[in-house]
Amino acid sequence: MAKYQVIVVGGGAAGLMAAGQAAEQGAKTLLLEKMRHPGRKLRITGKGRCNLSNTAPIHEFIECFGPGGQFLRQAFYRFFTPELLAFFDKLGISTVTEQGGRIFPAGGQAPKVVEALIRWVEKCGVTLQTNSPVKRLLIEGGQVKGVQVAPSSGQIYHAQALIIATGGASYPGTGSTGDGYRLARAVGHNIVPIRPALVPLETAGDIAPRLQGLSLRNVSVGVWIDGKKEAEAFGEMLFTHFGLSGPIILSLSGQIVDALRKKRRVIISIDLKPALDEHKLDARLLRDLDAHGKRHYRTLLKELLPSKLIHLCIVLTDIPPDKIGHQITAQERERLRVWLKDFRLEVSRYRPLQEAIITAGGVDTREVYPRTMASRLVEGLYFAGEVLDIDADTGGYNLQAAFSTGWIAGRAAAQQVQKTAKKRP
Repeated sequence: MAKYQVIVVGGGAAGLMAAGQAAEQGAKTLLLEKMRHPGRKLRITGKGRCNLSNTAPIHEFIECFGPGGQFLRQAFYRFFTPELLAFFDKLGISTVTEQGGRIFPAGGQAPKVVEALIRWVEKCGVTLQTNSPVKRLLIEGGQVKGVQVAPSSGQIYHAQALIIATGGASYPGTGSTGDGYRLARAVGHNIVPIRPALVPLETAGDIAPRLQGLSLRNVSVGVWIDGKKEAEAFGEMLFTHFGLSGPIILSLSGQIVDALRKKRRVIISIDLKPALDEHKLDARLLRDLDAHGKRHYRTLLKELLPSKLIHLCIVLTDIPPDKIGHQITAQERERLRVWLKDFRLEVSRYRPLQEAIITAGGVDTREVYPRTMASRLVEGLYFAGEVLDIDADTGGYNLQAAFSTGWIAGRAAAQQVQKTAKKRP
């Protein structure tokens, strides 16, 4: 029955940060990771490039987390982007800023970030133990006592503080299989129903499969729920064999998932020409028809659309492909203009949790102190990272939240056990 002061369950971004911070504060710390190697999900984040954070100011960061973002305010004010970049600089990881304020390690190699974090926690004195899934938390009288590891040996480790940093339930192959929800629920915590976030969408009909592989840049996508426009985003999207994906689709997916779960009808409206309003687009079409009036409709469309969209546009606007420009009527021109500004697909469902980048839902943040990440229900229990009911858009926001909550939880847990030790006679 090995004894430690702080045990961290989960060796991802939040867990590595929490363990290292606890050890740096002087606490004897054990990091338990269920997989053979820690940081497996971190190694593939940002398509293997590891989008560490974002240059957005705190208030914008918080807005990206929706209504639950206020829970992170205190954590961000104590450990935010500048502190994270300084931290990685000390570990030998320099960074670069790219479009949209996204911050990546120079060279864009996520494995190097993981390796640097592992070297750091070991240098801090953390005992890192892999292949060690936690079976249950040991709680007596409302206070943490330790954990029992799942293998047949049933090894028990005692500690005065536990930090649950097991991640969510997406990408289960990396070890994120929802263990933290089970552990937290078993000791009395409420788990907000988990569901996919930043997830691709399936669409009705065969339009998306016919456009498979087509990427649209600088388009605007609106989300219509039960006939009312509820959200909009500008950027890049992708057609797949099942529906839609890409940055703006993933960012909008959280609201869409919640709507579909409530059996509401969801329509995606794509504005292919967002830089032009209705009047300016109509004027553009008139100019093109006047200047190239002898060209066929299919040829004129080459100036407006990617080649993969041309046949679909011809079908949906119901204009003969060989009709010459001078013969296109005002009514036909209007149909084209409307379609260019409002190309619609119905969302039929969302892809499974296993394909989501992150998990929405998790440990109810109303049961966690935002300044310390400590449980309001169990003394000595802390949470960090995706296991909490926090999720944001793509762009580095979620990983910053993992590092920030890990930093807070690790330091708070160490300080609490040291404070308790001083009180003992």
